[in-house]
Amino acid sequence: MPTRRTFIRHLSAGTAGLAVSMYAGSSLAFPNTVVQDPLGDVCKSLISTWGTKLLELQVKDSHSQNYGTIILPTENAIHGRSGDTIHPFLHLASTTGNHAYADAAVILYRWMERTVSQPDGSWLNEPKAGSWKGTTVFTTIALAESLLHYGHLLDNNFRQEIRDRLHKSGDYISQNFSIDYGNINYPIAATYALTLLDELLDVPSYRKKAKALADVAVKYFTKKDHLLSGEGGPLDIPSPKGCFSVDLGYNVEESLPSLIQYAILNKDNELLEILTASLKAHLQFMLPDGGWDNSWGTRNYKWTYWGSRTSDGCQPAFALLAHKDPAFYKAALQNTRLLQQHTHDGILYGGPHYHSHDITPCLHHTFCHIKALVTTVEKGYKIPATNPESIQLPREVPHQTKFIEDLQTILVATDKLRATVTTYDRNYKKFKSGHTSGGALSMLWHQQLGVILCASMNEYQMFEADNMQADNDPNSMPLTPRLQLIHNGQTYMNIQDQSATFYNDKKGTDTIIHTRSTLVNGDQQSPDTGKIQADISYTFQGNAVQIKYSCDAQQLPTQFILPVISASAEPWNRINANTYEIIKPGGKVVVTSRHALGILPVTGKRIFNFVPGLEAIPFVIAASEGDITLSFHANSKASSTRSRAL
Repeated sequence: MPTRRTFIRHLSAGTAGLAVSMYAGSSLAFPNTVVQDPLGDVCKSLISTWGTKLLELQVKDSHSQNYGTIILPTENAIHGRSGDTIHPFLHLASTTGNHAYADAAVILYRWMERTVSQPDGSWLNEPKAGSWKGTTVFTTIALAESLLHYGHLLDNNFRQEIRDRLHKSGDYISQNFSIDYGNINYPIAATYALTLLDELLDVPSYRKKAKALADVAVKYFTKKDHLLSGEGGPLDIPSPKGCFSVDLGYNVEESLPSLIQYAILNKDNELLEILTASLKAHLQFMLPDGGWDNSWGTRNYKWTYWGSRTSDGCQPAFALLAHKDPAFYKAALQNTRLLQQHTHDGILYGGPHYHSHDITPCLHHTFCHIKALVTTVEKGYKIPATNPESIQLPREVPHQTKFIEDLQTILVATDKLRATVTTYDRNYKKFKSGHTSGGALSMLWHQQLGVILCASMNEYQMFEADNMQADNDPNSMPLTPRLQLIHNGQTYMNIQDQSATFYNDKKGTDTIIHTRSTLVNGDQQSPDTGKIQADISYTFQGNAVQIKYSCDAQQLPTQFILPVISASAEPWNRINANTYEIIKPGGKVVVTSRHALGILPVTGKRIFNFVPGLEAIPFVIAASEGDITLSFHANSKASSTRSRAL
């Protein structure tokens, strides 16, 4: 292997203040005149934490076939996209002056070229034959950013080698990507990748292809609610309810950041206005603690509460347009704080309760999301003139109800509660039993107590086996509150019913959502005994929720299952046959039912679901009609939003 001196120029203290030339002179090159920048502080802290750990985990034995890649021993997996970490490593080499990061970038590039590089110019997502090549676009962005920002750190020959390699990947993307190449995140990411390559390599045909892709992509913003569709297909055929394929995680963490950076580089102000409106539309789904409520998304099989498993992060999208709306800065800040909260021993865990349930983390989250934070600090953003802590996110505003027509979803806000009820009827491609529907209460969040109820997949399925973790728990189940019947070996649930209907009502200060559905399986079929209609209503009060349900199940053994989100360390008490209380850091949740409450079997202390990485106590009521009340009692000294327990 070549030595460090072959590839790396001398690192000096002067490299720490590297200017970002591609944004110089633009409206986004803001001088840092405001002392308080909590977003910058937490980004830099996490970059340092994650970068230190990734460097520690790199295989440095030159005799190993894995020399240069990054492996987390407990996970013991080789991720083909770990080469994307070259960009953060060079950023850290520049900002710290530490040669080790530059060395790490070189040997990681060598590993990538030995292992996942292909003759046609692509890189494989995983180091095995037949693996997906679409992620070539993300590796291209990482390497192009590396040369644009830190090329001066590299030896001329090595820098030219990477430039030549990027010509090949640019040709691959330009020749193979179209609007229906994979999901829409790929052609949209290609708009930015090809524009970057034209900046770096001066290939005008790349920018021309990027514009062609962008011009088509803007047609996939929904007309009523300005949400980006295309995460699944078919692209142009609506569902029976008129819905298209929308996924929050991929939109905010991958597609919108890419298209915004494309628009900035091309000074496309008209597109930036469209994207600003879309950011505001997507921001309606950020919870006050920075979590993304993707309880309804087409690709929520990769939902991690803070985002999505293998995308980069929402920070570049919201931070780079913070001059358009101070709430964008707050969104980037709160989400980054959440990433920090879910980082343990230098690794970003894939959900709030991964660590408490002793689930092995996946390294993919860390090396993807460090890229987003590096991009954010490199390119600059406007720090609000007012105290960022005083800025309200849309979902922090109480006493409102919003119907999102393009998703057939209702958002509810009381004084303390935030809730989501959905009948969204668009599955991911041809998969069944994916995200919840049927009038499900897919999110219930309390200002002091955090997540109380939360949807998962109706059936945990590894739609992307290389990018998901196997669930081997025999007691695993959906987290979504539901009416359920097991009959002749099949499970029928109201949350499967994509033809369900709902409407909202007001009674004084209470908001009531009425839903009507049927109990069906993943094929939308009723039991052989006949159609079972279900009526479920949710009454949202100031500090309580009442659920009333009934179904015409005859004598069939129907159950109402209510998994209440609760980490393993939280104590709970049985008050009597009908009442339980769960003690949380910010107070307690009291669950009361007219019928006796039982608890279904769990492995350890709780059930756990990888989507979105939460533990729960699975309460059950063995009756086809009933009512349940969840009341919330916050401690008098309850913590603020940012420190709230999940």
